Amino acid sequence: MRKALFLLMTELSSRKWISRLAGKIAKASFSRRWIGTFVRLYGIDPLEAEKAVDEYASLNEFFTRRLAPGARPIDEHPEALVSPVDARIAGMGKIRDGLLINVKGQDYTVEELLNRSPRAVNYRGGFFFVLYLSPADYHRIHSPVAGKLVESEHIPGTVYPVHDFGMRHMRKILSRNERLVTYIRHELGEIAVVKIGAMNVNGIRYADGLSDRLERGGELAMFEFGSTVVLLTQTGTFEPREGLAEGHKVRMGERLGLLRKEL
Repeated sequence: MRKALFLLMTELSSRKWISRLAGKIAKASFSRRWIGTFVRLYGIDPLEAEKAVDEYASLNEFFTRRLAPGARPIDEHPEALVSPVDARIAGMGKIRDGLLINVKGQDYTVEELLNRSPRAVNYRGGFFFVLYLSPADYHRIHSPVAGKLVESEHIPGTVYPVHDFGMRHMRKILSRNERLVTYIRHELGEIAVVKIGAMNVNGIRYADGLSDRLERGGELAMFEFGSTVVLLTQTGTFEPREGLAEGHKVRMGERLGLLRKEL
């Protein structure tokens, strides 16, 4: 009964007009008065932000803040695949015959996640990370590799919450929610960066002045609230870092593993 009630409440609250309304409030100038409370509530280090807390014009501007120079060192190994975000690993593993297996108790196909893109065949035996950003996390998304942006696709969809309850009990949220997919070609293959929309995420947008030539750790996009990034590597091109596991926190620029020639 309790689960059914939670599912009903989640269904009723996951409407795009609610996310749009939340976005308007967060962008309004009066919302800046909540920034200090937000910082204290989530234990955010204000010294990591590019500007002082009282310099942000709205709560949304603080959500999408840049960090102070040097706050996130980028791993310097020439073959490193780095985390594109500050996040908790909500799932990771080998993609087996096109399946992302047991992501919070559910399996996903690469084809449905990538909206039946012809590029999906490149990832049927690759590796995946599901990276969950809480509202407290840094919200900008960076390129995990140096390479060329070869294609992007916006996929309309729902805005169900991507927290633990939603991922476990709502049907296949990652492939039903709105998504913005970026394909990046690097020296050893290709990766897909799938940015997942969610309840109260009032926008996923690319960084201003984005070039098709990307540096590892360079700005790629941003969420206007917390959400999830799914990172896919091409078959036979990636070796994960030892010791990483579901539940671990990672920071933008931290090495997730190494890109290799055909393994």
